Amino acid sequence: MLLASGFQPKQTVYIVSGADEEVAGLRGAAQIVKLLQERKVRLDFVIDEGLVLTEGVVPGVAAPAALVGVAEKGYVTVQLKVATAPGHGSMPPAPGTSAIAVMSAALKRIDDEQFPAALKGVARELFSTLAPEMKGMQRVALSNLWLFGPLVEAQLAKAPSTNAMMRTTTALTIVNAGNKANVVPGQAEATLDFRILPGDTRASVLQHVRDKVGPNVEVKAVGGSTEPTPITSTDTASYQLMERTLRSVFPGTVVAPALYIAGSDSQHFVPIADSIYRFSPVRAKPEDLPRLHGTNERLAVANLAELVRFYHQLLRNLNAPAP
Repeated sequence: MLLASGFQPKQTVYIVSGADEEVAGLRGAAQIVKLLQERKVRLDFVIDEGLVLTEGVVPGVAAPAALVGVAEKGYVTVQLKVATAPGHGSMPPAPGTSAIAVMSAALKRIDDEQFPAALKGVARELFSTLAPEMKGMQRVALSNLWLFGPLVEAQLAKAPSTNAMMRTTTALTIVNAGNKANVVPGQAEATLDFRILPGDTRASVLQHVRDKVGPNVEVKAVGGSTEPTPITSTDTASYQLMERTLRSVFPGTVVAPALYIAGSDSQHFVPIADSIYRFSPVRAKPEDLPRLHGTNERLAVANLAELVRFYHQLLRNLNAPAP
């Protein structure tokens, strides 16, 4: 529609489409970035899928909130192995010394002593931005984090979605040991999924695990992994462009920076762009969140039109001088 109307952008616009985002984007986005690097291209900003336009999702905020992902968590999959002497169930080893017992104790320590939660970085900027939109004690607490910080952190840590914004998360996902009821196995294995907060690293996660499990448990990273991305500044012309466009297409919306706790193709663009935004102009109410990658995933027909209008207006605003 823009082309048909004679629109001509003042800068080059790249429309990037990959086919393997769900499996790390190595054949799609990664190869596209490699090509752009060969062409000496550096991008002013990147916008990719990510967080959404929430309605009634953020506690205490009545207005729609457009949460723009300005950073993305990294991830690493860690495998644990314990090897001991196998034996017969009629003559078990001393308590706490079997492979299953050692692994169970190690997993309990990891689960009990997780990375600390802290309202800092992107999470702090998010709630500082949202504080003026809240009422009552919530507004007071978030506007005075120097005093109420520990209380706010404790409350946010109780909900999985906000907890994930404040810490490197630990998920115990696979445990394997034994295959016969009367045999004490000589080996136990477990797999852990860590989503890494900006400020932590793959190396610090592995060291954290080794410190918790002790010397009798083998620790190694398996499969792919990524470091958390740099944090995009909100003090840029491109963020103001995003903010201006969102407010014009979705009147009354609060725009706030946030941490994207999942993964996207945009991580591959870090070498060629300082500003990367992970945002989808999709309206989402609390009942819509379980539908993401779930049963009856959908968006409203009216929202589809808004979604198209957002990108249309974003491209038009590229040509318009900032107010």
